[in-house]
Amino acid sequence: MIDGTAGVSGRREADEALLDNPAALAEHDPGDMLRHTASAGAQVRESAALAAEANLAVLADDGRPRAVVIAGIGTAGRTGDVLATVAGPRCPVPIIGHRSSGVPGWVGAADVVIAVSASGRSPEALAAAEAAHRRGARLVAVGAPDSQLQSVAERARAPFIPVPRRAPARASLWALTVPVLLAARSLGLVKVNEADLAETAARLDADADRCRSTAESFVNPAKALALGLAGSVPIVWGSSPLATVAARRFGDTLSANARYPVVTGALGEAGRGRVGLLDGVFGGLAEGERDIFADRAEDDGEGTRLRLVLLRDGGLNAEDDTDEPFAVEERRADAVQTLAERRGVRCDVVTAEGGSALERLASLIAVPDFASIYLALAHGLDPMAVPAITEMKELSNQ
Repeated sequence: MIDGTAGVSGRREADEALLDNPAALAEHDPGDMLRHTASAGAQVRESAALAAEANLAVLADDGRPRAVVIAGIGTAGRTGDVLATVAGPRCPVPIIGHRSSGVPGWVGAADVVIAVSASGRSPEALAAAEAAHRRGARLVAVGAPDSQLQSVAERARAPFIPVPRRAPARASLWALTVPVLLAARSLGLVKVNEADLAETAARLDADADRCRSTAESFVNPAKALALGLAGSVPIVWGSSPLATVAARRFGDTLSANARYPVVTGALGEAGRGRVGLLDGVFGGLAEGERDIFADRAEDDGEGTRLRLVLLRDGGLNAEDDTDEPFAVEERRADAVQTLAERRGVRCDVVTAEGGSALERLASLIAVPDFASIYLALAHGLDPMAVPAITEMKELSNQ
C-alpha cells in the first residue's frame, strides 16, 4: 500500500480478481460512483423534463445569435464540445467553449452565453454569467437549484434550468448536457428531438446493464477494457469529430477516477505527429527490445507499455458534406490499427452505434466511463475521493 499525509492509498498493481467480486467492488466504492454512472439514462430523462419547464422558447424571440459561448470548466465545459459535435459543421453560428472566468472580449448583445456549473458556484460560470448580463448578451444558466448561479440568472431575468446535484460533477455529464442541447434547439442551432433523447437514454440504460458490477469480466465490456489498460500508458484517439469528443471525455475520467496519465485527441491530427508514439520508448521500441521469454510481472515498472484505444464513429455523416468522407475516416482508423499491430502495441476498439449523433456519442462514452471506475477499483482507489484535488484547493485558497 502507498500511504501519505494527503490520504493517498491504493496499490500499483491491478487486482484482476477484485473486479469479479461485487461485494469487494462495493466496499472499494463507498461514494457509489458505479451507481452514479449507471444513472446516465435517468439523467437524460430528468434534465429534459426540467428544461421543458424552463420556458426556453423565449430564447428565440430575439432571433438567431451571432455566436454561442458555453462557459464552464471540467465536465461542464465538455457540454460545449458535445453541443458543437451534435450541431455539426452545418451549424449556422459558431459554438465556442470558454473555460476561464468572464467571457471573450467580443461578446455583446448579439450573442448568447450558456453558463454551466453542476454546483452552481463555479467561479468561471458565475463570472461568465455576470459578464454576459453586464454586456447585454442573452444568458442561459444551468446548475444546481437555489445556487449562486440561479441568483445571477434571476437578476438578469434569464432562463435557468435547475439540475439537482445527485452525483459528482464528473458523473453528471448527461444531466448538464441535455439542457445545453435543448437551449441550442430553441435557438434553431441543433436538431435534437424527443425521440433522439429517448433513444439516447435507452442506449445509456442498456450499456449500464452490460457494465453492471455483477456481470463478469468476460461478458462485461467495461471490465475487459479496464483490465486491458491496467499498467499501461493509454492513448485514446477518435476517428471523427464526434468520436474525438468521446476520446477526450475518456481522458478526463481516466485521469480523475483512475489517476492514469493519458494522451487523447483526433486521429486525423495524430497522423501529423503523435502517431509516432507507437514507435517510441513505450511502444514499438520497448516491444522490440523485450525478451519474449521474460516474465512481464517481474519488470518492476520497466514493462510499462502503450495501450491504444480507438473510438470509431458509426459513420452516418453522408449529409455533412463539409465533414471528411466516412471512407477517409475508416481508412485512417484501419491504418493506425495496422501500425499498432506491427509494433506490438495492443489496441482496443469501441465502435459507435445508434441512429442519431447524440445516441452514437452516448454509445462511445458509456463503456469507457465505467471502465475508468473499474480501473480505479482494481488499483484499490476510491474513484470519488481524490486527495490531490482537495489538497490543491486548500493550498490555493490559503
